This record gives sequence, structure tokens and C-alpha cells, in this order.
Amino acid sequence: MASPETGVLAARARALAVLRIRSTALAVALLPAAVAVVLLAGRATGHLGAGTGWDLARWITGGLAVVSLLLAALVAVVVARARPALSPSVPISEKSAPDLYRLVRDLADRLEVPAPSAIALTPDCDSWLEDRTHRAHGPPRRSGAPAGGERRVPEAPVLVIGSPFLWWMRVAELRALLAPVVAGTGPSSHPDIAAARRFIRGLDAAVAVAARARRPVRDLPLRFVGRVARVLLRAGREHATIMERAVATAASERAQTVDYGLRIVAQEQVGLAYAGWDRLLTRVALPAWRMGRWPSRLDAGVVSALTELSRRDRLADGFASRLGERPACDLLEEPGAIDRAASLLAARLFHGGPAEPGPDWSPVGWNQYPEEVVDRKWRLEAARLHRVLDNLPATALPAPPPASAAPAQEPASAAPPLSYARTAARTPGDRPAERPSADEPSLGPPAADRRDEPQPAPAPGPTLARVIDRLAQGESAGDLVAARLGAEVEREEREEAARQAARGTSQQDAALGVAWGDGMAEGGLPLFPLQPPRTGRELLADHVTAMVCCAAVDTAGAAPGLDWLDGPALLVDGARRADLGRPVLSLVDDGDAEPLRGWLTTIGVRPEKPVRLV
Repeated sequence: MASPETGVLAARARALAVLRIRSTALAVALLPAAVAVVLLAGRATGHLGAGTGWDLARWITGGLAVVSLLLAALVAVVVARARPALSPSVPISEKSAPDLYRLVRDLADRLEVPAPSAIALTPDCDSWLEDRTHRAHGPPRRSGAPAGGERRVPEAPVLVIGSPFLWWMRVAELRALLAPVVAGTGPSSHPDIAAARRFIRGLDAAVAVAARARRPVRDLPLRFVGRVARVLLRAGREHATIMERAVATAASERAQTVDYGLRIVAQEQVGLAYAGWDRLLTRVALPAWRMGRWPSRLDAGVVSALTELSRRDRLADGFASRLGERPACDLLEEPGAIDRAASLLAARLFHGGPAEPGPDWSPVGWNQYPEEVVDRKWRLEAARLHRVLDNLPATALPAPPPASAAPAQEPASAAPPLSYARTAARTPGDRPAERPSADEPSLGPPAADRRDEPQPAPAPGPTLARVIDRLAQGESAGDLVAARLGAEVEREEREEAARQAARGTSQQDAALGVAWGDGMAEGGLPLFPLQPPRTGRELLADHVTAMVCCAAVDTAGAAPGLDWLDGPALLVDGARRADLGRPVLSLVDDGDAEPLRGWLTTIGVRPEKPVRLV
């Protein structure tokens, strides 16, 4: 087994290779100036001739020296001033988590490495060390202090911990999981490795600054800097990659002596936590975010989601029994406040929500989720579906049978001609049937003579029967509805993105203490979209499902519910009904409404009854 010092030596060798690339670039930039100095010194001492050719060479090399020095200074200034991108995180002060800081420091003492300078939480299932020693990431200089009067003291990197780990893992598991991460502070404190990392991160930030250059002339120097930075990055990419691998190997070897057996169990929990976190974000949080609500206790929801997963999946059986031990979130003084901050940051990263709550961006608790998110989501989607149907051209229904073949019935009950929406077909000159007042003269034949005429029925409210009849006309009946529905959703998403771009600015992030760094959030939010755009058929299936759920709630006594792994759920007699997907797909894809009608009959839903929309 290799010792940790072996990995550190390998990492230092690669760091020196990266620094040699920096030295080579500096030497190339200084070469014209060195040649010019040699020519001028030779002329002054008389060792070189004084002819016209030598004078021309001195002028040429002098000009090249000035240009190369200016370009080198430009590259150096941009690289030095560019802010390396930071991982979005919630800073945790020692006052708000003294037990967590104590755990990390005890772990660093056992590993004989420097303790991290600070701790931060990120809404992700990962943990790492992050260098935040750049002057742009530090506290502002005191007013009145000279520019060179203070020397920045090198600090250890910041420990970034995934917030789901604190709520799902136990204290001992968290300590075992963080052991190899904290052990990385040892190699990180080596001067050569730290200098190589700063150089690579500075080049990366300079490339990001140059990528934002849009003006063709004024930003030409930045484009030059970006090209030089890309060349240097390509030259040092392999060395930097191997250096980081050597650092990770050295940290892992050093952590072998700390809770090695428990680390295996903790790694199993990492995979389980990632699965639960992903399902919670995509199935539970995303529908709320799309409605302008953000769940304020996402990390606490991870525990419920993973407990439900362990109940359903026998592979996760036994993991829920750990819940009797002390959770790692007990290391925080105010876990609720930190969970709220991490939940808001998750909404900003994965959905692009505003940086702070507002009238159109308010938190929601898990107890209010079914009524304020699930029910409202269904009714919004049902309203959108009927709005699309209202804007579609009328589709002719099959002609009624001849009057002679029809059974005898009362003339007053004759059905009016209907369009695809099953509303009375009217012409622009038609007026709704009204009972004339006593003072108003009659403009038509007597009422006794009008009994035999079919009276236009009032337009029915939004019903599930309307949707089923429209989609059941054939396999391609839903194509037009799906296309219009996709266009409507795309238009609403563009409007929402424009509103978010107007209100979610970098100044708000800076005021809240969120340092993104150059190139981190410049491309727009969200940084990590959770789902690809949905197709028209998928949108149609979702909206039909929402319409069915609205009808079940309004006419069959069903209720909206929350499933921790699948998101919005329909509860019938207190139990979740998960068999609605196949009948809906049969209607949407094949135009076959019989499976859905049979399902509605089983539940007791009356599709002809109007539903309440938002």
C-alpha cells in the first residue's frame, strides 16, 4: 500500500510541471525585451556594430519588446483580476454550528492535517474542498488602509458539504464520509500545489471573462487574453488532471486509519441519498417551482423520501432502522433556518427562481403542499387544456340519424347541433335564448309555434367529457391539441424566463452573500436544469391526467395528496391510485377512451359534471 507521502510527491511533481508552463509563457513574453536589451547594451559597449542594419534591428526588437510586454501585462492583469467561479453554497458560521466545526477539527487532528478554514452547505449529494483565497472572495479591505499595507495570510480551503447528507446520515457516518475529504487539506497546503491550482483557476476564470465579450472592437483585447488562456490550459490540462488524482489518492490513503469500516456503510448511504434527492427534486419540488412556490424543507423531505424508498425497495431494507440514531443535522444550532436557505438555493440553481422570496415566489410547507401545490397544479393545467380547446377550430361531429329512424321524443328535448366542444353551434347572428319581458314586444312567432324548433342550449362548463370526446375521434385527434398545448406552455415559459431575468440579478446575489464568480451564472439560470423539455404528447398526457384528477376531486370525493417519490398523487378513500397512467396514455396515443371510461366508472367520477378551474 502506497503511503500518503508518495501521492503528495507525485502531485508536487505535476504541480511543478504546471508552473513550468507558466514560466515558459513568461519567458516567451520577455524574449523580445531581452533581445532588445542585448542589442542596446552591445551598442553602448561597442561590441556590436553601429551600422544601419543594427539600428534597424534595435528599432524592430524594441517595438516588439514594447508590444509583447503590453500584451503580457494585459494577460497578467486579466488573469489576476478574474474571479474564479465558486460553487453556490450556504455559508455556515461557527456560531451556528459549533458541534459540526468541532467534529471537523477533531477529524483533522486525527488525520494530522490542517483544519478547513470554514464550512458551507450546497444542495447536492457531494462534498469537496474549495479554494477561496482569491482576493475577490475575501472580506473587503478596511477603509483607509494602504493598498499594499496588508498581506493576505494563506488560508486552508473551505469544506463544502452536501446538505442532504446532514439530514439523512448519522453523525458517525458523516464523520467517516468526510474523512478523505478533510484529509485533502494536507496536500492542498503545499505551496507548489496551491500555486498550480491558483494558476489553473485563474486561467479558467480568464476564459470565462473573454467568453462574455460581445463587442467586436472594444473587446478585442479580452478575446486575445481568452485565446492565450486556452492555449495555456490545453498545455497544462494533463498535468493538472494527474495532480488532482494524486492529491485524491494521497487523501484517501491518509484517511484509511479513520473509521474505515464505517466508510463503506457511508458510501452506500451516498448512493441512496442521491437517488432520493433526485426523485425529490424532479417529482416533488419541480412542480412547486413551476407554480412560483418553493418547498422550504427540502432536506427534511429527503428523510421522508428515503424512508418511503426503503419501505418499497427491499434492497434498501434496513436503512430506515438507522433513524433511531442521532442525525447529523443535530450538529446545527438552527437546522430549520439552514434547511430553508439551502432549499431556496436549490430552487435558484435547478429552476432559476429569484434570489429571495417575494409575492410571486413564496415558500410552502409539506403540510400545505397537497392543497396549495397539487390541487392548484391540476386546476391550472386543466384550465390551460380547456383554453387550448376553446381556441381550436370546431370539428364536425357525425351527423345525427334521420328523424324518421329516431324514436319519438318530446320536441322540447331535441338536442341542438354541437361542435367538437359539445357546445351549441351558433352563427354570429345567434343570440342566447331569453325569456322576453312583458313590456318587450315579441319579434318572432308565438311561443306555441316555437316549441318545435330546437332551442340552443347554454354552453356547458369545463367538463372531462368534452376532453374525452375530442381526443376519442381518432388516433391523430390529439396531434393538434398537443401541438397547440406545447406552444402555449413554451410561451408561458418564455414569459416566466423574462420575468426571472428582470428580477434575478447578480446585484441581488451579492447582497445576499452569494458569490458566483466569473462565468458561473453569466449564461443564465438555472445552472443545472432538472428535466429536458417535454414533448407535446407528454404535455397532453399530463394535462389530461390533471383534468381527470380535478373531476375525481369534484365529483367522486377524491383528494390531492403527496407521494414522496412520485410527487402529486390522487387519493381515493385515503389510498393512492397509481393506475391512472395507462388509461390516459391509451386515450392520448391511440384515441381509445374505453379504458379511461371504465376507470372513471370504477372510481365513481361523473365526467359530464363541470369542474372548478383556476
